[in-house]
Amino acid sequence: MRRVIVDSAIYRDGRRTEGPADLSDALDEARATGDAFLWVGLHEPTEAEFAHVSSEFALHPLAVEDALKAHQRPKLEVYDDSLFAVLKPVVYEPESDRVSSGELMVFIGDSFVVTVRHGEGAPLAAVRQRLEAEPEVLKHGPTSVLYAISDAVVDHYIDVAGELQIDLEELEADVFAPSGTGPGHTAERIYTAKRQVLEFRRASGPLAGPMSRLATGSVPFVHDRSVPFFRDVNDHLLRANEQVEGLDRLLSDVLSAHLAQMGVRQNDDMRKISAWAAMAAVPTMVAGIYGMNFDHMPELHWVASYPVVIVLMAGVVAGLYRLFKRRGWM
Repeated sequence: MRRVIVDSAIYRDGRRTEGPADLSDALDEARATGDAFLWVGLHEPTEAEFAHVSSEFALHPLAVEDALKAHQRPKLEVYDDSLFAVLKPVVYEPESDRVSSGELMVFIGDSFVVTVRHGEGAPLAAVRQRLEAEPEVLKHGPTSVLYAISDAVVDHYIDVAGELQIDLEELEADVFAPSGTGPGHTAERIYTAKRQVLEFRRASGPLAGPMSRLATGSVPFVHDRSVPFFRDVNDHLLRANEQVEGLDRLLSDVLSAHLAQMGVRQNDDMRKISAWAAMAAVPTMVAGIYGMNFDHMPELHWVASYPVVIVLMAGVVAGLYRLFKRRGWM
């Protein structure tokens, strides 16, 4: 258990106190005073490792199954003895311009909080440090932990959305750059960006429902005084979701503009090819006629016929070139 338990402590009146190493004894001590709670943090426990924790805190089997399997949608479930919340923090990787997501499961019950982390994109260590530096917030009990985690996750959504906005601006500059000056594989980069936005939407979109429920104050195990704080988190989440929706629409518009530009450029290329083919057709036709082996042909034995034909072909080609140039085909 020491391998999966990242941190465990009893918080009394907003202050951290070290309790017994045994979870059952620590929980009994937290419940004995009535103004304390036990916070246990786990990282990717196995079924056998989590069985001990779930039995000590009487966690619901369905919630335990979700916490072990991971790959869950953000949600909020209310059981008889506990509240179960799933959040998906996202991380922006600047080296690869990619978005990855982790998972956070939070169990809240009578004088306890159990957090289960999957992946590396979970800000629990920073959340715990921030809460321990703000005892006035932490003294509100397990609800303060759920609020702080939700606030940290949603605030990071806004930061990641800002990074994606910068990437989108770079894509727009490449798409609308003069022909041949932007980097290649633009369509591939746009599709990659859309996949990153989709990964973001899978994390932030489904969280709107749970945050709205917490903001109304109708959820068991959640302190009534925390409603304004959850309402603030919900407002930030709505703003993040609006940014994500805007990014997705802009990427679709950028892709459409890129495909339209590709079509225009292909039409320009076809016009240039057609113009060159037309200019090549005239001398080819004249040379083909005079290349026939007939005895009786006009001007066949005329001394000046060869230079005249050459000048005629060059003049026709030059005329066609000026015509196509004036019409923008060259």
